[in-house]
Amino acid sequence: MRATVIHAPGDIRVEDVPEPRIVKPTDAIIRTVATCVCGSDLWSYRGAEPVTEPHPMGHEYVGIVEEVGSEVTHVTPGQFVVGSFATSDNTCANCRNGWQSNCLHREFMSTCQADYVRIPNAHGTLVATDEHPDAEFVPGLLAVSDVMGTGWYAALAAEVKPGSTAVVVGDGAVGLCGVIAAKELGAEQIIAMSRHESRQKLALEFGATGIVSERGDEGIARVKDLTGGIGADSVLECVGTAESMRQALHSARPGGNVGFVGVPHEVAVDGQELFFSHVGLRGGPAPVRRYLPDLIGRVLSGRINPGKVFDLTLPLDQVAEGYKAMDERRAIKTLLTP
Repeated sequence: MRATVIHAPGDIRVEDVPEPRIVKPTDAIIRTVATCVCGSDLWSYRGAEPVTEPHPMGHEYVGIVEEVGSEVTHVTPGQFVVGSFATSDNTCANCRNGWQSNCLHREFMSTCQADYVRIPNAHGTLVATDEHPDAEFVPGLLAVSDVMGTGWYAALAAEVKPGSTAVVVGDGAVGLCGVIAAKELGAEQIIAMSRHESRQKLALEFGATGIVSERGDEGIARVKDLTGGIGADSVLECVGTAESMRQALHSARPGGNVGFVGVPHEVAVDGQELFFSHVGLRGGPAPVRRYLPDLIGRVLSGRINPGKVFDLTLPLDQVAEGYKAMDERRAIKTLLTP
């Protein structure tokens, strides 16, 4: 089968590799219907994370079940399924508490930009739709497998409530999905921090009530101007840099909350500053599996359409162009069709 392999920063290739097989009785094999490139994949592509040897890429997926292990009874061959980038048995103590992305048997997916994928912990990870969805819903369901679920978690971690003010730091796919989440959770004022016109337009379509294009101290000051001089109730940090974290923490009001879901790179939080700010901070890998049934329902009912973050669709053979387009900010997010 074909699979995406990174050999070095900037060096993405499609190669022929053996098809996956059932390794454990809790595994399933799916035929990929759609996969995509994630903003977090760009950390390796740009060299911010070392690439010491060639390895497969991809952690977002929807597909058709081809085969299941002997202990997998929740899904069956032929079903259309959505999963999470972090697999979970959905039965351990952490899963029962709602933190499936910290499952005691967790495995992070990393082979999904391919024709077929082995899903560990399939019984707890995969959620089947009642029937095969129409093609128009596939992008939205693919978004649910990571970026929509992650944006949803950012909003919950930031404690977005009806009538509240929310700021979204980051205009990538996760940030844009965070705007959807903030609106769905009832925020009255949603400020998207973005410098890019096409992304600003989509943020407004998703429910943002205002745009702040400034960054750093100017951006923080602008947020304060828009929130009565004190800052936002909730801030969603969806980038993962030191600058974006500082922007988020300083944009929240005393007693406000920051939900951070951008994978941190060189981020350090000053404990004394946090202490005196009275700002709450929660984040980490999103427990997407917790939200899958709800978000799948919202997509299939037409209530939300996070699939609009995919503004470039390419065949899997052209995955290298998908990475390049996102790296050069010519695309928000690339959808790949096997």
